[in-house]
Amino acid sequence: MDSPWLIGFLTFFGYLLGSIPFGVVVSRLLGTVDPRSAGSKNVGFTNVLRVSGKKAGVLTLIGDIGKGWAAGWAATFLLHQEAAVLGVALASIIGHLHSMFLGFKGGKGVATALGAALGVAPWIGLTLMGLWIGAVVLWRYSSGGALFAFAMFPVVSLLFHRSWLFIGFACVVSLLIWARHKDNLVRLWMSEDAKSLHVESRKLLIIQECMNVLPRRQQVIARTKSVDRGAVGSNFLYKDAA
Repeated sequence: MDSPWLIGFLTFFGYLLGSIPFGVVVSRLLGTVDPRSAGSKNVGFTNVLRVSGKKAGVLTLIGDIGKGWAAGWAATFLLHQEAAVLGVALASIIGHLHSMFLGFKGGKGVATALGAALGVAPWIGLTLMGLWIGAVVLWRYSSGGALFAFAMFPVVSLLFHRSWLFIGFACVVSLLIWARHKDNLVRLWMSEDAKSLHVESRKLLIIQECMNVLPRRQQVIARTKSVDRGAVGSNFLYKDAA
């Protein structure tokens, strides 16, 4: 039986660790743009990469994954109850989402959640990371890749024969990630709608052009035949135009 004091301490430690905004810290150390004032104003890896460059982005990614991993690994090493271990891992993710150093605002939790998964279940964490990278390479959307990977988190947990408690943890983390990406979901949906609208508009234009061209051709043919057929040609023209 784990000590309640130890569980409480590690849970707070996990939250405190998760609260460290590495995107802001790295940007200040490198003298680059504060991610909260540029781009999407998110403190996570993607926005830091966009506004401050590769070096800052990679360091932010390492820091965000590392803090989730450290919390999960420490809990796994020091605690025996699965619920307590998963609680500490979840606390690190919540710390990133609602950082005490940023007025309880934060990032979107993808990298920290991946790190936490690596800390408590390395093979599952590696699988999620592979799904994320693969989806990003395929679709060219970082947020889309993250949403796909975490949608698969409960499924992957089930395939690895984890406990129902762990699968419940995976579901909670997935919901947190998806809820945090609601604006991205709207943009992705509007992007797809715009693409669909563009395709449909092109189809309508092509159909309209065909509708405009074909009658003229038919009329030319009809008029040509009417020269030879006289009144019969007139009937032909009338029927073709109808």
